[in-house]
Amino acid sequence: QVQLVESGGGLVQPGGSLRLSCAASGFTFNTYAMRWHRQAPGKERELVAGIGSNGGSRNYADSVKGRFTIFRDNAKNTVYLQMNSLKPEDTAVYYCNARRVPGPNRVYDYWGQGTQVTVSS
Repeated sequence: QVQLVESGGGLVQPGGSLRLSCAASGFTFNTYAMRWHRQAPGKERELVAGIGSNGGSRNYADSVKGRFTIFRDNAKNTVYLQMNSLKPEDTAVYYCNARRVPGPNRVYDYWGQGTQVTVSS
């Protein structure tokens, strides 16, 4: 079955770094765009970063541009989120998402269980 397993979350001080990983299985990883979303307490889930199926296109939320980098290793079926210069407002549960849109009205969406990132001194 489809699985997306995130890891790498934890507690870090402001200004610190973390690298999140998302290991995928059960689907053809290199045909899916991959995204990281986050949800802070009391807030809606928001898109943080996305990367195309071959790694050729990337996009970021304005709030993380210049600090976060998304990349993928299709040989390992894994997507990563490198987070630098972390701020307290980056505190959230981070979710991995795989998405494929093969045609009109056809969307395949898979989600991981989330990993907690807490930025605090």
